[in-house]
Amino acid sequence: MSITNAQIREPQLGKPSLAAAADPTSLPPLRPISAPPSADEQREILNSIRPPREWTDEGHLWRQQVSSIPATRLDVLNLQEQLDARLQQRQAREMGICPVRRELYTQCFDEVIRQVTINCAERGLLLLRIRDEIRMTISAYQILHESSVAFGIRKALMAEQGRADLEAAVAKLCSEKSELEKQVVELRSRADQIERRSNEQKLAEEKKHTEQIQNLMKTNQQLKAQLEGIVAPQK
Repeated sequence: MSITNAQIREPQLGKPSLAAAADPTSLPPLRPISAPPSADEQREILNSIRPPREWTDEGHLWRQQVSSIPATRLDVLNLQEQLDARLQQRQAREMGICPVRRELYTQCFDEVIRQVTINCAERGLLLLRIRDEIRMTISAYQILHESSVAFGIRKALMAEQGRADLEAAVAKLCSEKSELEKQVVELRSRADQIERRSNEQKLAEEKKHTEQIQNLMKTNQQLKAQLEGIVAPQK
């Protein structure tokens, strides 16, 4: 954007304040359509688009403000060439989100608004309103994007924390499972021992019972033989 200075060595103009530009009270009232814009009114509109910049250097007060010189066709062509050159120089990306490309196009749009405002103040104010609306929309999308990213990070952290809790629960269950398996092995060993002892005791009892039966049968035969021996002589 072209600028004029009371005393300027390095004419570098900072970015305009969005709040100042978007504030309706900072904009001059619209004049009647039939009335041509005065120089003061035109300067006021230009200053509302991009406020003047003042600073002190070596005891001198420097003032930098937007130029009110109308742009020619050659100025527009030079502006386009400068835009293309700076896009290439700063290696701005042609597609996708690129802060560098956005910054350069914003500066170019501000210069176009300045050129239009000098020729038609109402058209310049309308373009200024459109610019501020675009900025607010982009800002809203940025806030939405940042909040969605923060929400995603929180969800990821919660999922990671839940995963750690699940892993701890799985480790605990695996430990309990190992303990239960050891108890099962011990109980099976004790059951085998009890079954073996029971079988041995059963065999011993059966053997003892068999021996008792045999002894009783032998005693019975002996008593029977003795009885027959006693009864036989009497006959």
